[in-house]
Amino acid sequence: MATPIQSNALNGAEAMVLMLRAHGVKHVFGLCGDTSLPFYDALYRLDHGIRHILTRDERCAAYMADAYARVTGRVGVCEGPSGGGATYILPGVVEANESSVALLSITSDVSVASSGRYPLTELDQAALFRPLTKWNGVIGDAGRLPNMVRAAFRAMTTGRPGAAHLGLPFDVQKAPVDDSEIWAQPETGTFPAWPGAPDPRAIEAAANAIVAAGNPVIICGGGVVLAGGEAALQAVAERLNLIVATTVSGQGSLADNHANHLGVVGSNGGVPATRAVVDDADLVVYIGCRAGSVTTERWRSPPRGVKIVHIDSDPMVISANYPTDVAVVSDVRLALEALNVAFEAMGTSNVDFGGAQKVAAVQEVKFAAFDALAASNDSPIKPERVIAELNRVLPSDAVIVADPGTPCPYFSAFYRTPHAGRYFISNRAHGALGYSLSAAVGAQIGRPDSRIVAAMGDGSFGFTVGELETVTRLNLPIMFLVFSNSVYGWIKAGQKTGFDERYYAVDFNRTDHAAVAQSFGVKSWRVEDPADLQRVLRQAVDHDGPTLVDIISQPLQDAKAPVSEWIA
Repeated sequence: MATPIQSNALNGAEAMVLMLRAHGVKHVFGLCGDTSLPFYDALYRLDHGIRHILTRDERCAAYMADAYARVTGRVGVCEGPSGGGATYILPGVVEANESSVALLSITSDVSVASSGRYPLTELDQAALFRPLTKWNGVIGDAGRLPNMVRAAFRAMTTGRPGAAHLGLPFDVQKAPVDDSEIWAQPETGTFPAWPGAPDPRAIEAAANAIVAAGNPVIICGGGVVLAGGEAALQAVAERLNLIVATTVSGQGSLADNHANHLGVVGSNGGVPATRAVVDDADLVVYIGCRAGSVTTERWRSPPRGVKIVHIDSDPMVISANYPTDVAVVSDVRLALEALNVAFEAMGTSNVDFGGAQKVAAVQEVKFAAFDALAASNDSPIKPERVIAELNRVLPSDAVIVADPGTPCPYFSAFYRTPHAGRYFISNRAHGALGYSLSAAVGAQIGRPDSRIVAAMGDGSFGFTVGELETVTRLNLPIMFLVFSNSVYGWIKAGQKTGFDERYYAVDFNRTDHAAVAQSFGVKSWRVEDPADLQRVLRQAVDHDGPTLVDIISQPLQDAKAPVSEWIA
């Protein structure tokens, strides 16, 4: 039942703070501005229990809120001022929305009374955020503020989770609000809220299709972890000895070292041996997965004609790319639990698809190639060597936050997390550089007892290096890894394989990232000899403050990254 919060006479800024408190918000990431002054004053004066994290860039505030939401299951909240602040915050908002992460972006705005009179920093925030969010509104009347906040939280956390935006004009922050309206529906402070159960007929059809198949494969997207369906998935896999693969976003659906876990498939992190498993399947079961271009290698794997069972909370995802034999519109966890009940009722104790044995054969081929490269003593250091050493030195509960450039395919393919759940984060929806350095802050605040590792290329480092000041100000023990190769490697690799090595506008000067980090107060090392790598990584893991290891690494265009278009 909803619980009202008592207060005295309120203005709009105070009402916003108390509405956030009512929804269980504990942290807000943001940057100050003129139009946000009443909101900041309310945060200063009221007893609310919310910790504000001052950032150096609104984009980084949104990335922090995104990763915070992913590791906690609570709504991530970021805020910024009008004008440039509203435009800077957009990349993190759209990334969260397209990744089905519940994120609330609050941007203050010019006064309603000033609208259309050319005040400084005026822009149409409603139009700006409309295509990038699941729910969007500018509060034009203080009396509507509590109801609009509740609507934003309902939208973010129900159905397919996503991002919401609230514009908060300066004069609305000062206008009166009826304090009896300050209440929240508590379930909507976390996501997914109010999950929808599947149609029993659809579950029966899906179970029958799986049991009737000759060589089924499950491919999990991010929806399994978002829904908390890991245990139910493991039960399904073990009951029938099924092969389970994941997308990059789906990592953590099953522990990496589980006997039935094939690993990541697709053009980023997949290898020829894992693709062959998908291509040989006569039934593919997509679970919480959009079957987009990366997962399917541009809709070539699986090939057309294979039978499809698709489980997702968003009906628009189902059959968007493949004709679907059985559609299950449901919260993923509830669908998987229902499948287990159906299999039990069917008496499937004698059904065994041999998944673990098939996975073992593929893993032997996959890691034989990896191990040969990981043992190399060549300089610059091969990325495979870095991943192998991290597998040795990182604690089992470490959380990897990887940028989508050099780190992503290597971590996706070869880093081994022994637990199911959220232990790997990468911004796969839009793949913007600069994500991991700032997102790691949100992950560390959301999961303070875990070792958080932010992995990035030197191109990404340059995007958000200013947030190292935030890290040292908060003394967050984040471990930063920079793959330093003086190139926008993903683009140069594409120019090599697809454009006859016509390299253009992709190379830049080498930066001494260790020296830069030291200037912010971060304990740092530079590693050029692979023989030094494990020792330095262990020192970084053991240090009780923020650290950075600058690794002089093999350029991506010269490496053997698990990216299908380069392998071909």
